[in-house]
Amino acid sequence: MTLTMTNFLAVERALRTAAPHDLLHAVRAALMAHYDALAVDLLMADYSLSVLQQVTALPHTAEPLPVQTTPEGRAFGSQEPYGQYSAQNNALDLHLPVTVRGDRLGILTVRMPEHLCTRETVAELTDLAELLGHEIVVAERDTDLYLQARRASRLTLAAEMQWQLLPGRACARPEYAIGAQLEPAYDIHGDNFDWSTTAETLTMTVTNGMGEGIQASLLTNLAVNALRNARRAGIGIEDQAALADQAVYGQYRGREYVSTLLLSLELATGRGQVVDAGSPQLWRYRDGSVEKVEFEAQFPLGMFEESHYAAQAFDALPGDRLVFVSDGVYGAAGEGGETYSARALARAIHATALLPAAAVPRAILQELAAYRDAAAEDDALVTCLDWFGRTPTA
Repeated sequence: MTLTMTNFLAVERALRTAAPHDLLHAVRAALMAHYDALAVDLLMADYSLSVLQQVTALPHTAEPLPVQTTPEGRAFGSQEPYGQYSAQNNALDLHLPVTVRGDRLGILTVRMPEHLCTRETVAELTDLAELLGHEIVVAERDTDLYLQARRASRLTLAAEMQWQLLPGRACARPEYAIGAQLEPAYDIHGDNFDWSTTAETLTMTVTNGMGEGIQASLLTNLAVNALRNARRAGIGIEDQAALADQAVYGQYRGREYVSTLLLSLELATGRGQVVDAGSPQLWRYRDGSVEKVEFEAQFPLGMFEESHYAAQAFDALPGDRLVFVSDGVYGAAGEGGETYSARALARAIHATALLPAAAVPRAILQELAAYRDAAAEDDALVTCLDWFGRTPTA
């Protein structure tokens, strides 16, 4: 075994055996001992994906770093290692993405003597940053440290419930890449997104519970968990919608309901089905053109007792970009009261064509923020699915 592999395995072992709250201390000590690192810091992206904050014990005193204008933010946005010369000790600060299956968590900054920053070493440190990301995801079951570092301000209770319900903010496999974002990130109410994959299928849902505050969050929590319960029973999206409809109606008796769009795709073919049960919309970017995809509208979940849902056929082609938006996007009102038009939304989708899926939702929501009334209180949700399809094996 080579010395470099021995060093890598030693850091990996230190991470895997560290206490949940002690991952940064463990990786810092291991990188200093085995890679001669001079300093190590961990930054987490906040809920709005606008700043990076150091992982420290409360209260946080370090100044947040903007994603848009800093070297750390450049590495976060590009998802590539970025080196920055330090004024101390002829060193180089390596900013390394901390990412788990496409979900961008933050940045690991490792200060290294410049002469040790070989291509092989940078590659190993990049892999260790990804490993750290996996350990953070596991550790979050047992510590609040990393969740606290994501907060540029305090979350409302409703927002806390919604963020804890989400699967992540991005996911990537060879067949697809997903990115999603909610705004206002620290005061979200009833909007939600969810996805799940198997060896052969991808299922996605976009949900918008009526109302505001905790009431909207409780309603959405019920609907999302009812959909998950049905999905995990192995049934199709028509029956998933029907069972969730019964759960919501049984609790609220039609007084409140949940708008939902369900999509299921075969990974091998791109063939799929859609159930449109309410207000979320689906837009498609294909071959340079943007269009809204129309479906047969059906009743929102819980509006009436024992509603029946029918799935419509839907095909995704390699190269398609599918953008899901809630009514807080397309129905947002500007200062003059005029709603965000289909033309403006199509233009925003077109303008983000070169961005990766994980970066698209925030870019569209930034465009929306420049338009909408500053006093607007409705949630806004954008989910982006880039469909690559499965490459046939020989």
